[in-house]
Amino acid sequence: MTKADLIENVSERVGFYKKEASEIVELVFEVLKENLSTGENVKISGFGNFMVRRKKTRKGRNPQTGDEIQISERNVVTFKTSQVLKNALNNR
Repeated sequence: MTKADLIENVSERVGFYKKEASEIVELVFEVLKENLSTGENVKISGFGNFMVRRKKTRKGRNPQTGDEIQISERNVVTFKTSQVLKNALNNR
């Protein structure tokens, strides 16, 4: 599913014009980005948790040359599904 598909789906289900649905979807993504960029976790009940994790500096390899390289420290976003979503995915 793409963002355009999500907008279309919201528009049809809620009865908004596509422009209104687009603004809502964009706003939701913006709020998520703002919270995650400040290091705050985002919990969506019945769906899951988006968490910011810090990855330490580590050694890696350039796949083309095989040379060892240093991969810098960075933040990554992880997602853990809620039990409700897990059950829905597994038809329980």
